[in-house]
Parts: sequence; C-alpha cells; structure tokens
Amino acid sequence: MTQHHRPYTTLLIVPTGIAAAIGGYAGDAMPIARALMQISDRVITHPNVLNGAQLYWNEPNLFYVEGYGLDRFAAGEWGLRPSRRNRIGVVFDAAIEPDLRLRHHQAIDATRATLGLDIAGIATTDLPLGVTVRTSDSGASWGTIAHPDSLLRAADRLRRETQANAIAIVARFPDEDADALANYRHGCGVDAIAGAEAVISHLVVRELGLPAAHAPALAAIDPDPALSPRAAAEELGHTFLPCILVGLSRAPQFVISPIAGHSRHMRQTGDLWAEDIDSVIVPASACGGSAVLSLSATTHTQIIAVEDNTTTMRVSPESVGISAVRVRSYLDAIGAIAAHRAGIATHALTAAAYPSIKPQQA
Repeated sequence: MTQHHRPYTTLLIVPTGIAAAIGGYAGDAMPIARALMQISDRVITHPNVLNGAQLYWNEPNLFYVEGYGLDRFAAGEWGLRPSRRNRIGVVFDAAIEPDLRLRHHQAIDATRATLGLDIAGIATTDLPLGVTVRTSDSGASWGTIAHPDSLLRAADRLRRETQANAIAIVARFPDEDADALANYRHGCGVDAIAGAEAVISHLVVRELGLPAAHAPALAAIDPDPALSPRAAAEELGHTFLPCILVGLSRAPQFVISPIAGHSRHMRQTGDLWAEDIDSVIVPASACGGSAVLSLSATTHTQIIAVEDNTTTMRVSPESVGISAVRVRSYLDAIGAIAAHRAGIATHALTAAAYPSIKPQQA
C-alpha cells in the first residue's frame, strides 16, 4: 500500500534592511531558496529574498508572500491559497519624472510580451507619495510616506475597476547619500531603502488584503568598476520592476479567516495555514520578528538559527525564549531540515552524539 505523507513546508526569513550578510542585497538569498526547494515540498519566503531587480526565480513550490501577510499567516489569522495566475495592477507615484516613468512602462510591456504576464491596469496616485528614508542607531533602515491615503486610493481603484488581485507599487525614492550608496555598491553597507519599501507594501496588504510588493524608482547612476557582485543585479537595467511583477504573478492569495474579523473566504483543500509549517530558517541574530515568535510557540515547527548570516540586530533565539537548532551556515541548515524531515535528531549526525558509557563500579 502506498503511503501518503503530508507535504514538508519550510519558511525562509531574512528580515529586510538590517544588513544581512546573505539577503541584504537584491536577490542574494535566492540561491538559498533554490536549494531549499530541492529538499522541501513547499518553500514560503518573502520578496526580500526573491527580488533580484532584473533577475528572479519562479517555481511552482515557491511561495512569494509579502512580510505583513507573512506575519498574519504565521499568527494563524490568514491562510495562503496557491494561485496559477494573478491579474496585477501597477500603482505609479505621481512624483516619478516622465523619462523614468517611461522606463517603467517599458518594463511592464516587456513582461507582458516576453513572459506573458497579466497586467490588469496602471493607476497614478493623485498626490506625490513623499517617501523619506532613515537609518536607525542600530543600523537598520526605515522610512515613511507623506500621503499613504493617496497610495491606497490608487490601489483600491485598480482592485475595483480592473479586478486586479495583486498590486505592484512604484514609488519615487529620494537620491541616496553618496557615501552610503558607495558603501552599499561595494558590498559593505545597509540597504537604505528596504525599510521604507516594507512600510509601503505592508500598508497595501494590511488595508486591501491582496498580495503586494514595491519597486523603487531611482535616478540612474554612473557605472562603478569596483561594484560588488552582490549589488550587480540592481544595476543591469533602469528599473527594479521585473522581479516584482514575476513574483506577484503567482503569489498566493490571502485567505482571511473569521478569526481576523473577516469572512471573505472559506477554507479550501490546498490552502496553507500556520500549522502546515514544519521548519523556519532565520538569521541567529534576528529572531525577534513577529512570524518567528508566533511559530516558535508551536510544538511541531523547528526553528533553525543560522549563525553565519550576521545582521545589525542582536536578538538571539535564547534572548526571546525560543528553542532553536543553531547551525553555522545555510548548508548546515539544509542538513538540519533533511534530518528533521526524516525524523532524525540532529545530534545523531555528529561524531560526539553518543559518547561511550563507562560501566559502573560494583
């Protein structure tokens, strides 16, 4: 008789804007996600991991979930419903200059003609969004927008008038500080815009309950012969939009449960819920996020903390009372998942797992 096992599901988290050694740049954690797809039936991760500007990776068992939605999912309030094709609405910030806007329109046309994506429509905000970026004393980036209501009006118009069920946002970001930009391009700085990007996408997902992601509109800069390979994906073209549109094209829809005060959807076979998560991989110094804390309260979810992926944070699993398997690298994390999936205790795979037992004296 053939045995049917429950699919093994891994959640990969690399928090945004905290100078992660892996995942602190555009798409440089994508190889981790690709490797995990070989040992997990389903891999859930967020745009920070999969957005590589002109570069991207899309597989049926890879789920692209925005950070706010991921937090609600981990808390058991929202589910994820796999989608084969989403209709994407694109919101443009009114502050984007005509030439820069044209480049983004051409990126949209390219994804329609070359990748066959379903772009439902485009809307422009009725006010400039007024994005600002900041860096905290801890080294993490954050930011604000002056007119969030304008963003929501444009996104909701796309939802109502074009039946868009995923929203891409393109906001004009201020030109970056020259020294900070140089450090980032040379592979030793924090992503100064990531925190503000998260604010923008969180707002749309929270208010509309639709998949959303953000691509910054930035002025062109001169080529740098000392460019770090980790920063190179961001400089291949005039826009970051292609990876956003690809990610959103098959992003799972949110199933908002009555627990969260809604009854828009009923559970269906194939939906994913927090109880389906078998393992979570997170940098060992960044264990204070909402999703990790929520899932750490379950008994069946294994938290794997990766020490080599250093960040500007100092929140260890022990400091927040989380029981975690500490590993040195993502290679070790992959081994820990293979052991967990096989039902093998990780300590059984080390040479010192079973020291000799000396016979007791009579």
